Amino acid sequence: MAFQPYIKKFNDLLILRDLTYNTVKSYNSMLRRYLSWVASSRKTPEEISFAEIRAYLLFLKQQRVLSNSSINAHISQLKFFHLYVLGKPWNKYEVPYMKFHTKLPDILTLDEVNYFIKTIANLKHKACIALLYSAGLRVSEVRHLRYEDISRKNMRIYVRPSKSRNDRYAILSRKALDILTQYWLSFGKPKDWLFPGTKKDRPIVSFTVSRFITDHCRLLGWDKKVTAHMFRHSFGTHLYEQGYDLLTIQKLLGHKSASSSLLYVHLSTKTMKKLKSPFDIEERL
Repeated sequence: MAFQPYIKKFNDLLILRDLTYNTVKSYNSMLRRYLSWVASSRKTPEEISFAEIRAYLLFLKQQRVLSNSSINAHISQLKFFHLYVLGKPWNKYEVPYMKFHTKLPDILTLDEVNYFIKTIANLKHKACIALLYSAGLRVSEVRHLRYEDISRKNMRIYVRPSKSRNDRYAILSRKALDILTQYWLSFGKPKDWLFPGTKKDRPIVSFTVSRFITDHCRLLGWDKKVTAHMFRHSFGTHLYEQGYDLLTIQKLLGHKSASSSLLYVHLSTKTMKKLKSPFDIEERL
């Protein structure tokens, strides 16, 4: 069965919705998997019932062993496909979202961050990680930094629109600037992408950043899993522990909602140590 017309209309609508590149890529992957399953049923997408959609989701859950949050992403994609591409109504009671547990992310201590960065021999890798942590940047934001985004005069970094769709300024650490300067002078003074990839006209890819973080953990003999995003969470938590207010942290990290920044209250060990249980308050007779 030819599904190309469905896929084309789906992508046209995604463009009109102006969804991010990663969302479009993810939705396309999920749609193609769903249409492949539809083809095996010898039906058209319009003929698939809610009971059959539930059977498909159970297949993803039980056979593909996808997490509840991944299942919910598939449900969102199916809802979009039915409403906008097929023009069919969607019943949230027939296909309910799954409940899932939100796990607090792991963070590194300040000593761990400093040791991790200090022991990186490759200056390009060291500069990338230094910016991830010192400015609380996403890996996609570090990748897309350009030479002109670094302002030595104002000690700030211009961060182009990415996940939040808003541009912003991040702080430029003096220590990070020193590392960045050493890298820049040693790697040919790149004037376009600050961290070019194998092809000089393209930025470094996310996988490369993740790989050298993993490799360095192995070199240090750490058994904990360290990710690029862990440095961003560590930055936000350490700022909160220094006494910065949540609104400031929200603006620095580019969160749309202050509720996203509340995460760092939960992650702060200093906050927990300062709290006093009512059970420990001395009785007043």
